[in-house]
Amino acid sequence: MAAPRRSQSPFRDASETTPLLGDGLEVDTEASTLIGTATPTVRSGAGTPGPGTPGDDARPEDVKPNKPLPKLQIFLLCYARMTEPIAFFCIFPFIAQMVQENGHLPTSDVGFYSGLIESLFSATQMLVLISWGRLADRIGRKPILVITLVGTAVGPALFGMAKTLPQMILFRCLAGVFSGSSLVIRTMISEHSTPETQARAFSWFAFAGNLGLFIGPIIGGVLANPATQYPGSFGKNKFFLEYPYALPGFVTGVISATSALTSALFLKETLKKRGTDELSHREITSSKPPLSTWQLLKAPGVSIVLWVYGHAMFLAFAFTAIMPVVLYTPVDMGGVEFDSFKISMYMAVQGASQAMWLVLAFPALQHRFAVVAVIGPGVSMAFTGVQLAVNDVAPDSHVLGTLNAVALTLSSGIRSIVPGAATAIYAVGVRGQILWGHLAWVILIPLAAAFAVACEYLPEGRRPKDDEENDENES
Repeated sequence: MAAPRRSQSPFRDASETTPLLGDGLEVDTEASTLIGTATPTVRSGAGTPGPGTPGDDARPEDVKPNKPLPKLQIFLLCYARMTEPIAFFCIFPFIAQMVQENGHLPTSDVGFYSGLIESLFSATQMLVLISWGRLADRIGRKPILVITLVGTAVGPALFGMAKTLPQMILFRCLAGVFSGSSLVIRTMISEHSTPETQARAFSWFAFAGNLGLFIGPIIGGVLANPATQYPGSFGKNKFFLEYPYALPGFVTGVISATSALTSALFLKETLKKRGTDELSHREITSSKPPLSTWQLLKAPGVSIVLWVYGHAMFLAFAFTAIMPVVLYTPVDMGGVEFDSFKISMYMAVQGASQAMWLVLAFPALQHRFAVVAVIGPGVSMAFTGVQLAVNDVAPDSHVLGTLNAVALTLSSGIRSIVPGAATAIYAVGVRGQILWGHLAWVILIPLAAAFAVACEYLPEGRRPKDDEENDENES
């Protein structure tokens, strides 16, 4: 007997190019507004036709030509994608030491201020993401991408030269203001791809993000305080003696600057202009009114998916914020007592393993078992799987962008609060030696267990088409 299927949504043309604010599609409106997912928008049956691809009943004019991916364009966009996680994570190996030196703080207070500074990036990002998206829809993807990449180059360079805590806070906020590149990159990759090539394109998008997670800590750990780490080369350099954390910021800035330059010279604009006939017949003639945000949140399955999404982000951001402080804290206070180099190596290996797992193992597991089954077992799969669950539960094509925007805003909001709160709790535990300095971990354990329980209430994701056909044949 055939396994029960999840009812299919009435739409068949939802994609990464659905408008951000869900305003619907009209003649002569600008197409392909940015949306706010943090990972590829791939249906549960990645690699097989599904609700996100044209079906047998689609009009001929609705089907995009099956053209190969423009490799140079995808490569440049993936290179640009690396810059944001590099800029975000390059400070993690030395942030605790930098805070202690600039603020003249006791070791027990380092965690609180480290988490605060880490969180400011996401807090400012949350405030400007939709504005960057609207600007990109108005004046084009390419100019906004170049502007944000230039800002990403300047922010870390200034942060590395900060000598006081207020300066560190200011420059970290500046980096967050210009962190809108991933929105533009995601949309440009979608507009360069077809339904047949989109899954592969976004797998490289995800890989580039994890590669940035791998490279960022290496830059921060290997290049921080060069006068001490490499006295033969930098020991007499007055500049690096005065600014021991400037070199990682400069290198990060150079990477972002080269990406801005190559994007300006070689990337093609993908925004469709008004008055063109590039919009599909289905999009132009669609008259279904869009759901409001409140109606969307009340749609079947949406609230629980967003809850699980937020829960996964909470656990991931808490762990990411606490780990550098734990690795830096002395052993007798409950930490590991690594230096900056060892911290960077640990974080680099962690990022590399996640990147390879997502490229080599996750697609096959997700295709075989669907999204719900792969969210619980591992952190990296949960982080990606909840993104796919968000897209599976969208009730209508015209609100897919709004749903993703709500999810990304939720993610940014959590990332702006949780790291500071998590490191503050860790600092309280270390200062008072509560549970031998392990208070934060004891709190996270039941929260992680609750996540596994919440996953049981997720709606069943869309199954791969070939699996459904096999079940039908067996019946």
